[in-house]
Amino acid sequence: MGTSAGVGHSFHRDPAVAGKEAARKALEQAKIDKPDFVFVFATVGYNQKVLIKAIREATSRAPLSGCSGEGIITQETVIETNFGVSVMAISSDELRFKNARVKEIAGQSYKAGERLAEEVNPLLTSDDIACFLFADGLVFDFDPFWAAFDKSLRSKSPLPLFGGLAADNWTSQKTYQYHDDDVFSEGISCVVMSGKGDVAWGINHGCVPIGTKRTITRSKGNIIYEIDGVPALEALKDYFEEDWIDHWNKTTLNICLGFKTPEHLRKGYEEYIIRYIVGKDDREGSVTIQSDVREGTDLWLVRRDKELITSGMKAISRQIKDKTGTRKPKFVLQFECVGRGKVVFREGEKIELIRSLQKDIGGDIPWMGFYTYGEIGPITKYNCFHNFTSVISAVCCKERES
Repeated sequence: MGTSAGVGHSFHRDPAVAGKEAARKALEQAKIDKPDFVFVFATVGYNQKVLIKAIREATSRAPLSGCSGEGIITQETVIETNFGVSVMAISSDELRFKNARVKEIAGQSYKAGERLAEEVNPLLTSDDIACFLFADGLVFDFDPFWAAFDKSLRSKSPLPLFGGLAADNWTSQKTYQYHDDDVFSEGISCVVMSGKGDVAWGINHGCVPIGTKRTITRSKGNIIYEIDGVPALEALKDYFEEDWIDHWNKTTLNICLGFKTPEHLRKGYEEYIIRYIVGKDDREGSVTIQSDVREGTDLWLVRRDKELITSGMKAISRQIKDKTGTRKPKFVLQFECVGRGKVVFREGEKIELIRSLQKDIGGDIPWMGFYTYGEIGPITKYNCFHNFTSVISAVCCKERES
């Protein structure tokens, strides 16, 4: 049989109709009646429980994982809207998918890593390929999570992580994670993929530094209190526009933080690792990012560059082709930062950018993604967290002997 995958989408505003329509299209493209596994990405205008219930019913209650995003991406559409859902249906005798979840992770990222490892350990086998992770982008802190998850996971070899942080419609109020029938927030949905295959991936951000080097002088975990001896907000505000207090989302999408890429990652990545400022405390003058940072760390203010983003997409295509060789991917999952969508590109530019990547890798490959609040993907053999970045994961199967 091999592996069959199909993707469907819908923009219908009725969640029951949209879920069924997207699922039906996915099954039709895959040419299957009952899938082995289902991925779902959707935006937050829908009643999420009704949406997922409809998809589950239309896909014969196959195991399901996914999350909400700020927009959805397929071969047919690239759109950021409150009403959009995409479904990927997969049937395979080469690949296996097992899912897990944890809830109530706010302020407990280390504990969440331990708890998720407890759920994942019974699912592990000798031929595990990768783990896909969909976490709440409003409360997730990658570094303590990964330290605990990696330490507690009983895997014979490092398990590559791919995924994106769940997003909403720019309100930063509530995101959703999906696990079978369950729809929840402040949690993590996880998928372990095993079998006769591998993942070819590419990662690029396309940001450039502005201004001079700064130094973090007081921090705790993922909160930066002082930069160069003054409150972080005070140190950064010279780079912000005059109305930054009233338009914080706009400000942080134009300016973010860049940290020198660690030495052990530099052969496989760009000069800077990017961090989005997810929150601030006006009283303390602090800012919050989605990974931990130590006092004494140097940073730069960075901004996106359209030309670098465009050339970076071509670099992603080369990275993937180098790994796939002559094999054609069975399907692709894309995790694209919200800061690389409509906030920087006109609609036509945005669509053309992603279409060119899809054409390079394969215009007829089942392809699904979403606009995220953070991206996860390995640099060489090291699992890493990213912002303002595109992570493309192309799943391939091993060539069969003739």
